[in-house]
Order: sequence, then C-alpha cells, then structure tokens
Amino acid sequence: MESVDLNRHAKWLAKADILTDALPFMRRYNGQSVVIKYGGHAMGDAELAAEFAADMVLIKQVGMHPVVVHGGGPQIGAMLERLAIKSDFVDGLRITDQATVEIVEMVLAGSINKAVVAAINQAGGSAVGLSGKDAGLIQARRLTRTSVDPDSQIEKVLDLGFVGEPAHVDVAILKTLAENRVIPVVAPIGLGAAGETFNINADTAAGAVAVADGAKRLLMLTDVAGVLDGDGNLISELSVGEARALIADGTIKGGMIPKIETCVAAVEGGIEAAVILDGRVKHAVLLEMFTPHGVGTIIRGT
Repeated sequence: MESVDLNRHAKWLAKADILTDALPFMRRYNGQSVVIKYGGHAMGDAELAAEFAADMVLIKQVGMHPVVVHGGGPQIGAMLERLAIKSDFVDGLRITDQATVEIVEMVLAGSINKAVVAAINQAGGSAVGLSGKDAGLIQARRLTRTSVDPDSQIEKVLDLGFVGEPAHVDVAILKTLAENRVIPVVAPIGLGAAGETFNINADTAAGAVAVADGAKRLLMLTDVAGVLDGDGNLISELSVGEARALIADGTIKGGMIPKIETCVAAVEGGIEAAVILDGRVKHAVLLEMFTPHGVGTIIRGT
C-alpha cells in the first residue's frame, strides 16, 4: 500500500480551504466587470508579469470580466532616450510634441500592449490588444494645466502638446469582447475630434474606462502597499471624504495624489469601490478580490 505524505495532504487541504473561502467572492463578482490598471514594478518583473497574466486568466475563468489598462512610462522614456528625443515633465505629465507622441503610441500600443496580450494568451487565456483609438473606445481632448509665475504671480496656461484626457468612452467593444470570453488589454492612447493622437495618463484612462463600463471594482497596481498614515502604517479603508481630508492635510502627497483623485472620481462616477494595491505582491489581484480583507487600501463612497 502506498504511504500517505501527511505534509503534502495537509497542503492539499489548505488549498481546498482557500478555494472554499473564495467561493462567496466568486459568486459576488460573477458576471461583473473589473478594471485593472497595470504598471510599475509588476510590469517590469518577468515573474510577476507571468503571475499577473495567470491571475487574469483565472478571474476570467471564474466568471468575471477583467479589463486591463496598462501604462509604460519607463519603457517610453527608455525609447525616447535611445532615439535622442528630449522629454520634459510638468506635474508628472510628459510634454508630448508630435515626434514624442509617435514614439508613445509605438511603445504603448505596440511592444508593451502585445507583450501583455502574449503573456495572457500564454497563460491559457484569450486576450486582444486595443488602444483607445480602436472602435472609438476613448475619445480624447487636449489636457490643459496652469501655473503661476513666482515673480509676477500671473497665471499662465501650459502647453503640454498631445497630452489628453478622456472626453468620452464608448465601451461597446469591451462588452463584445467580454461576452466572447476575451480579455481586453487597453493602451491609454486616445483619438481627438480632429483625428489627433493623444497620450493619456494610464491611471486616468483606467478610471474613465471603469466608470463607463459600470465596473464593480477599479484596481490600481502601484509600487507601494497602499495609502499610508503619518506613521507609515497601511490604511486599509477610506471613504471619499476621508481620502480628500488626507490630501488636504498632507498625509497623502506626491504621486499618490493623482491616483487617489482617480479613485475618488471613479467612486463618485458610480463604481462600488476603487483599490490601491501593491503590484509587487504575488497574486495581489487574487488576494484583493477573493479574501475578506484584501491587501491594499479600498476607497468607498461612504
């Protein structure tokens, strides 16, 4: 008679318990859209990228409809440097002239988008790459920013070039793909009214897609654990009002501010909740979706 490896048997039982615990969440999100903003270290690390792809396949398999919106700032910067094209930033936004926007589109809608699609397909899923220009997905307008001259105190409008923001999102193509068990992977490029190509911040694009798609959740993968309090401890849950108060008192600062503002706008736009979570954590999306407490900071309307 073959002997039983008790340690291995215990591990199997533990996995069965995990699946049982996840079942209520699978039921809750069955048939629901979830938009995942994918970027940062999770995208740059080969092992994490493969695990992310497998996670997308799994949540699709259990009945959810993931929509991936990816960034690619470091890859764009590397290509611009390689081609000796100078690139400047204002408030974290890349000033984008005609030469730059062509490279941005090439990198985002080309190499990065297809790499994410290939990884999901390799993991056993069926993914299709899109940009906001496909099927009128993201109609964009020019984004404007103002600054105040420190000497004259005169406010002036900054020219960011072909940096845009979503004016309208038509999710018909996303619905069609979801109904056919396909995972959309979206590059944050938009089309202007006059046919211009606009570079859109990936966080902003993901938030707009989530609202338009009636998503149950917006998940924002970052390179930090979530929103931290003044002592550096993770804040697991915030209301919209509390999030705004933490921005006002300086607890939330720097690059976290636009992410939180995107989450707040998405919640106010009608989605149930938005979550800031650490993309460096293995299977962060699964831990967030299928466990009682999640792994990041969830922002709700109340």
